[in-house]
Amino acid sequence: MTKRSYGQYCAVARGLDIIGDRWTLLIVRDLLLGPKRYKDLLAGQPGIGTNLLAARLRQMEAAGLVERATLPPPAGSAVYRLTDTGTALEPVLVAIAKWSGPFLGAPLPSDTLVPRAYFVAMRHAFRPELAGGLTETYELHVGGNVFEVRVAGGQCTTREGAAADPDAVIVLDAGTLNALLMEGLPPQDAIASGRVRLTGDPGSLDRFACLFAIRQLAQ
Repeated sequence: MTKRSYGQYCAVARGLDIIGDRWTLLIVRDLLLGPKRYKDLLAGQPGIGTNLLAARLRQMEAAGLVERATLPPPAGSAVYRLTDTGTALEPVLVAIAKWSGPFLGAPLPSDTLVPRAYFVAMRHAFRPELAGGLTETYELHVGGNVFEVRVAGGQCTTREGAAADPDAVIVLDAGTLNALLMEGLPPQDAIASGRVRLTGDPGSLDRFACLFAIRQLAQ
């Protein structure tokens, strides 16, 4: 596949030469949560197709955005991970998300709810002024994916993978996660209706939903 260029001596045009192709920034978004195997990236981008994903990863590797690595034992899996240059794109994604928030609206029937997108957004929706001295780790199971969200010292981190010692384990589907963080579904209603299964302090879901209300980014 021949890489197209705008052919303009302009930093915006040159940047779009590198990251402007369809899927590129969405692959970066997913890799912000940690290294991924090829099949995990493929599963996380419905509709991309294996040949197109392979082509995009080759282009991103050539541009210095991603690199291949092998996870340490016992996993030993071959993965793709962001370089420092690729990681530096996070503020770019955040700026795009904030700009496009007013256009988001409610999910369309044809829209896929992608769990990883929420856990990147949580980093920037986090409200440290509400965290106080809270130290709490959440492990969320969303469909077939597992994520860790950690709050400590007025800061938060999110990553894909099981938490080492979670204070609360939250099991739900992507639609319920969207309802909690985007639509204001009361956490106790989510538990009472069976949409959320919670292990740990029942109040942890209230704190989680309060600290990470992504809907504020879309206003």
